[in-house]
Amino acid sequence: MKFTIQRELFLRPLQLVCGVVERRQTLPILSNLLLNVEPERIFLTATDLEVEIVANLPLEGKAEGGKTTIPARKLWDICRTLPEQAQIEISVQKERVTIRSGKSRFTLATLPSADFPSVDSISEAITFSLAQRQLKQAVEKTQFAMAQQDVRYYLNGLMLELATDRLTAVATDGHRLALCEIAASIDAREPRQAIVPRKGVVEMARLLADSDELVEVRLGSNHIQFSTAEVSFTSKLIDGRFPDYQSVLPKGGDKVVTAERAELKQALTRAAVLSNEKYRSIRFQLAPGVLRLHAHNPEQEEAEEELSVDYQGSELEIGFNSSYLLDTLGAMSEDKVQFILSDSNSSCLIQSAPESKYVVMPMRL
Repeated sequence: MKFTIQRELFLRPLQLVCGVVERRQTLPILSNLLLNVEPERIFLTATDLEVEIVANLPLEGKAEGGKTTIPARKLWDICRTLPEQAQIEISVQKERVTIRSGKSRFTLATLPSADFPSVDSISEAITFSLAQRQLKQAVEKTQFAMAQQDVRYYLNGLMLELATDRLTAVATDGHRLALCEIAASIDAREPRQAIVPRKGVVEMARLLADSDELVEVRLGSNHIQFSTAEVSFTSKLIDGRFPDYQSVLPKGGDKVVTAERAELKQALTRAAVLSNEKYRSIRFQLAPGVLRLHAHNPEQEEAEEELSVDYQGSELEIGFNSSYLLDTLGAMSEDKVQFILSDSNSSCLIQSAPESKYVVMPMRL
């Protein structure tokens, strides 16, 4: 196997696949990436047995085909530290790979390509396409609400629900919920749910571009795959039943507060500095036209902020975890944000755009 490629063309796909490779692996082969050279294209594959990424790039000039596995981090560190516009020549002889560029030469050990694990093929899949920007937006607006290492393993991921005319992304950790719906043309006879694990969600957000180029989605019984022109990403699914999110969405709230999102976010950030470090609680005091934020901590330190808001209801006092509110406001991009409340003991519905809904449970004051 032998080929030559420009540094800049090689770096982007190499960076994409190296993101999957963990620094500590149970199997030595998982620290390597699979390099497959064909007459006109190169394929780079990395996996941790839960997630697999395959990047491909065109190859100009003559090349000798072949397969091998190369230590991923070492290859990335060598290539990224070479000079700009450098030409990289990679060749394999016996069990060694040689990387040459200018007067630099590096020799790395390889492992047999036959030992490299592959993800099971997806059969009987539901397949559809949509703009990368749409899917990226749905992920970024919801992923922050995923649980982290919860014993309820089905909460440690993002649930994607496929219906005939839409794709719904939902995440919850039991204290808050984030939901985003996007229009999509899906050939699904009935709604179908899939829970993508946390690492798969993080990688998916990293790989998707903020563009109108299409991404093809294939959902099988145990895996989900996202494919663009340059990258194919496959993730195992979490086997579990996601909670009925529709029943969690508050209904019938009669107290509606409309505020400037940026102003509220800044006030919350300041007040949270003096909140209890463990509970991060913030007290909301609502009166017609006014929202007051109060925070205090065990050192008897206090913070108070006052904002002008659009609110005509009765007075209300309710507590929230400031971190949950700041995460929610950070996921939004609109100028205005709306809080819909019932009373001090009921969850709050937060909205800024029609396609997104957020639920935050109150705290006892």
